[in-house]
Amino acid sequence: MPRCTGAVHEPAPTAAAIVLAGGSGTRVGAGRNKVYLPLAGRPVLAWSLETFTGMAEFGPVVLVVRADDRDLAAEVLDGGLRPAGVEIVTGGATRQESELAGLRRLAGRITAGAVDTVLIHDGARPFAGRGLVAEVLRAARDCGGAVPGLPRDDLAAAGPDGAGLGGPAPDGLVAVQTPQGFRAAPLLAAYEEAAARGFAGTDTASCMARFAPDVPVRWVPADGRNFKITYAHDLRVAEAVVTRSAASPAPEPS
Repeated sequence: MPRCTGAVHEPAPTAAAIVLAGGSGTRVGAGRNKVYLPLAGRPVLAWSLETFTGMAEFGPVVLVVRADDRDLAAEVLDGGLRPAGVEIVTGGATRQESELAGLRRLAGRITAGAVDTVLIHDGARPFAGRGLVAEVLRAARDCGGAVPGLPRDDLAAAGPDGAGLGGPAPDGLVAVQTPQGFRAAPLLAAYEEAAARGFAGTDTASCMARFAPDVPVRWVPADGRNFKITYAHDLRVAEAVVTRSAASPAPEPS
């Protein structure tokens, strides 16, 4: 009798995350990269990485580091993260170059269709939270791109000569955060074109707006706790966030 064989099912595409860790400790007043400074007993970077390594929706997590920080990055992974799920690559001199380094690490999997969406996150934002990450991923898959942002109503427009205020800022302004997520193939293509033209954007969305303007980008409500650690004061605030979270009672089971 002929042998029956079941249908071959290709594995579903997965999302990937790129975590950028190429900053410095200059404004924080530290002698080393701020993402390796301790936050509640663990490096800041460990908090950022664990958000993604602990989510089933993500396959590869690419950590982009400075060449001088590779040993520090390895120590973070050895400290209890899932090393097999994190791939370390060396970034470039700019944020744009570092993002491209992460995307090139994923390029083969993007081309093969194994990775369908990429979220790019700043490692100095330790409190993005899995709920926000999941919402960015959902919106990016649905629409093409997604960025988290906080509405701002405390801004004013400066006069053209800088001598005074020109009135209230336009309605609808948001302070954009990370992670920023996009469908993987157009994201990679946009970054390769940007590299060919020598373009350096301020963030992922600015590069996509320039080189993939047809990709819709959805704004999703961000979390006020998802701030970036830039100054020494920010580290103290972050410690307070951890302390308050630890003191909050767990929700009653439903």
